[in-house]
Amino acid sequence: MTDQVGSGQVVLQVKRSSEMESFWVSGAITAIKALSYVYDLLTFPVYLILQRPWEKRKLSRRVKAKPIAKDEDSITYRNTDDPGPIHVKLQRQNVDTLEKVLRYAAEIHGGKRCLGTRQILAEENEVQPNGRVFKKYKMGEYKWKSYTEIERLAASFSRGLRELGMTKKKNIAILAETREEWMIAAHACFKQDLSVVTIYATLGDEAIAHGINETEVDTVITSHDLLPKFQRLLSLTSAVKNIIYMEDQLVASETIGFKEGVNLIPFSDVIKKGNTSSAESVPPKADDIAIIMYTSGSTGIPKGVLLSHKNMLSTLKAFCSCITTYEDDVFFGFLPLAHVFELLAESVAILAGIPIGYSSPLTMIDSSSKIMRGCKGDASVLKPTCMTAVPLILDRISKGINEKVKKSGALSQAIFNFAYQYKLKWTKRGYSTPLFDRFIFGSAKQVLGGKIRLILSGGAPLTPETHTQVKICLCVTLTQGYGLTETTSSATVMDYYDRSTGRVGAPVIGCDIRLENWEEASYRVTDSPYPRGEIIIGGENVSQGYYKIPDKTKDDFFFKDGKQWFRSGDIGEVHPDGCIKIIDRKKDLVKLQLGEYVSLGKVEAELKTCPLVENICVYGDAHKAYTVALVVPNPRLLEEIAINLGVTNASLEELCENPVIEKAVLQELIEQSKKSHLQRFEIPGALKLCAEQWSPDMGLVTAAFKLKRKAVQERYQHEINRMYAS
Repeated sequence: MTDQVGSGQVVLQVKRSSEMESFWVSGAITAIKALSYVYDLLTFPVYLILQRPWEKRKLSRRVKAKPIAKDEDSITYRNTDDPGPIHVKLQRQNVDTLEKVLRYAAEIHGGKRCLGTRQILAEENEVQPNGRVFKKYKMGEYKWKSYTEIERLAASFSRGLRELGMTKKKNIAILAETREEWMIAAHACFKQDLSVVTIYATLGDEAIAHGINETEVDTVITSHDLLPKFQRLLSLTSAVKNIIYMEDQLVASETIGFKEGVNLIPFSDVIKKGNTSSAESVPPKADDIAIIMYTSGSTGIPKGVLLSHKNMLSTLKAFCSCITTYEDDVFFGFLPLAHVFELLAESVAILAGIPIGYSSPLTMIDSSSKIMRGCKGDASVLKPTCMTAVPLILDRISKGINEKVKKSGALSQAIFNFAYQYKLKWTKRGYSTPLFDRFIFGSAKQVLGGKIRLILSGGAPLTPETHTQVKICLCVTLTQGYGLTETTSSATVMDYYDRSTGRVGAPVIGCDIRLENWEEASYRVTDSPYPRGEIIIGGENVSQGYYKIPDKTKDDFFFKDGKQWFRSGDIGEVHPDGCIKIIDRKKDLVKLQLGEYVSLGKVEAELKTCPLVENICVYGDAHKAYTVALVVPNPRLLEEIAINLGVTNASLEELCENPVIEKAVLQELIEQSKKSHLQRFEIPGALKLCAEQWSPDMGLVTAAFKLKRKAVQERYQHEINRMYAS
């Protein structure tokens, strides 16, 4: 009896304590709201005069593209803006190849910082709290090379390639992580009119060998870290005779155990050869192939896309017109340079005189896996202002912010939520909130060095929720674009002043966007309120086709109205201001048993906003009435669900196999589906939790972290069958 009374008293005390805390939090927030109201009254006239919000609203609403042709089957849009200053200069100076781009930039910017690499001083063992030992880097400062030095090194490397027997029009492959030597090597190739074959470093051996063999490459440029791959790859790539490797800062590269007859040459030795060579450069012409860029293979075997210098310059000029740069800008380079989006973003930086500091996911921020305790990450040292990102990275940043807020106390959480809604309200009206940016959101911004002002997102759709949260919490302009490797990563870019989310902007300068009816799914250009249809992209940015795949080239590309066009397979709708929203994808559309069409990509995008979901693949069987889902869960949140259900001391694998946990997660997805207004037939009827993180190394996502749907389905076919059988 005494125990029961004591227990009741404890429960009562906890309840009273909770009520007391809620009372104080509520009181504090009421006081803050009152103060903010007084602050708004006092500062509104000042902000109104200084910030001129009506101008921002007007710029956001302005028409960015207009129809230039229309009939019952199609409608074509074109940008209404004038070219920017860099665009105009390139046109006047006849800079029409990437070889001319570096020469032009070196003449203009000379001794300014161009490319920077952070020094690794040592690699040391670090004992973790659990007793495990990890190797960590002791890092120094960034070491910079000027524009003049980069131009000289590229010229020397190009002559060194000639000494190795590389002649005009030959193909040469670069398989390496993003680093300054990658850019030097590429520009060296352009100086000799060599076509650079770019292959993602994260692809499997067969996909890499396919790209090397198909392009008949005999010389590969790689890095110290990837060199061991070639002990296996050389047995699959009989034509390779030379491997040039970029050296490591700390240790010598192991060159024993490779196929006999293959020359292994340090990167620096090629430069030394070039320093004493009298070989002349062979500048390319605009129509020559600059890059054979292998796609990441999201729908099958990687395809080589032929990108000419004209294609590259078309996008480069368009991007220069879209982006405003400043004298003190610094670019953060870490996405794969084998992705045309990153290569062209960095090329814009080179033209604009913006120094590029290189990084990697292992050393990017203070908490990165290779950063020694007490040592700063690359972002903290470099303090970049501009960077590119893919939606998966931004989703993780968004979820990380949510988790951090959730872990903070009730008062901190309430203050953050109030500040978030306050800033969102005033931002929509065209105002900035400098005090909130500094005192509430300042710490979030410090993760990326504290000076980030512009993030360019591409590679996949970005959800409106993530877009809004990253803009608000990191205090940045987050600009989303749309393009494909086949269109040299260019088609649309959001306007700097556009305050909307969920859209990808208007057609860029020099590129036309045509919508064509897709009758099968009832998307028509006559739809109300917005024209809808398949996106067809036309302009000088469109590739001439795929390397050695004439049938596929004929299916996807065509020449009409004096320009090259590409059928994207994406479905878009155009809003009155000329901006486009991607609403569907042909290849993602499945027809279920009862005749309903489900856009798998759309469902995945909505369900990814659920905090529990790290990654997801939705599958639909045409002979079934519902979809199923493969879900990679957030381990920490999955553990919380398990504890609430009384499941303890279980590994992640055991939790993922537990049917009770599965059912609870499915319920979370159903709730998220309802919030996202998904149709009943779009909501997954069953799911399988996957304990393994899907990575490019596994071949389940691309290097840009886009889902490789076919590969995921093949890997989990047994589980898919089980879900439908249940």
